Amino acid sequence: MLRIGSVVLGVADVRRAATFWGEALGYVPRDGSLEDDWVVLVPADGAAGVQVALGRSATPPQRHPRVHLDLYATDAADQAAEVERLIGLGARRADWDLYPPDPDFVVVEDPDGNRFCVIDASRT
Repeated sequence: MLRIGSVVLGVADVRRAATFWGEALGYVPRDGSLEDDWVVLVPADGAAGVQVALGRSATPPQRHPRVHLDLYATDAADQAAEVERLIGLGARRADWDLYPPDPDFVVVEDPDGNRFCVIDASRT
């Protein structure tokens, strides 16, 4: 039986990405190990959770990625607060041309340009 072990993101600067994603998600490097080209982040509180691995990549981010992360906020107010918190950590709102009418998500880019969504989970 298979299970997902890690979600892997390609990044230009592993240390910068580790700082951003660590602060964004409350994650830390697994076993305290942080290389210049690879790190696996895990929940800081030791709880089970999806690992996020960051590997150095020269490939540019996709404008419309086929695979991306969805981060869930409790409601619309929490979603707005989380988007602003992430922007304060170095993210930016993506120029997204595919929003449906009345979306329950906001498309954001991490400092490396990887796009992800912050979802208002009260609407799902």
